[in-house]
Amino acid sequence: MTDWVAWHAAYGDPGSSLPRRLAVVRSEIRRWLDGTAPRPVTVLSLCAGDGRDLLGALAGRADGGRVRATLVELAPQLCQRARDAARATVGSAIEVRCADAGTLESYAACPPADLVLACGVFGNVSDADVEGTIAGLPALCAEGARVVWTRHRREPDLTPRIREWFTINGFHEVAFITPEGDLTAIGVHDLVTRPRESTRAPGPRLFTFTR
Repeated sequence: MTDWVAWHAAYGDPGSSLPRRLAVVRSEIRRWLDGTAPRPVTVLSLCAGDGRDLLGALAGRADGGRVRATLVELAPQLCQRARDAARATVGSAIEVRCADAGTLESYAACPPADLVLACGVFGNVSDADVEGTIAGLPALCAEGARVVWTRHRREPDLTPRIREWFTINGFHEVAFITPEGDLTAIGVHDLVTRPRESTRAPGPRLFTFTR
């Protein structure tokens, strides 16, 4: 299985697609924060890693105190990095849960999220789990929630089907961004139907990493 701590080193490699993807995700988070100001908001990050997308977007913001976030990550070292970074995010209420983001139990007692980050998830699970996770997302969302997700576009490119699955499950596409020079895609979808229970087959899991 992938060493996810070592994998994060690629964020420092200018030849990697990860820094470009991160810049777009942070920009979309900042855009959403600007659009929701000044009301309090809740954020949920699946497979959060060291939290650099959300925490980087919050850095330097004067309105961070209105953000309550839960970051779910399985690797203890990455969790600790996220906690260390969260301490520097003045005013925000950031909880880092060292838990398996693929199991519904990990979201127990989480408030419905106004923003869900599913970055680095869809490229590491089966197509069936991608579809099932999207079907399950409304159950984690507050009314009108936004979801930001990522996926590579290597063949066979699953992103057209991912976009369809979001539509089928009550979301409206806000943006689909493909940074120049690589096969990364970043999707932004808003929930336009009322939050509901998952249409996924009953079970305790959303997804399982395959690598």
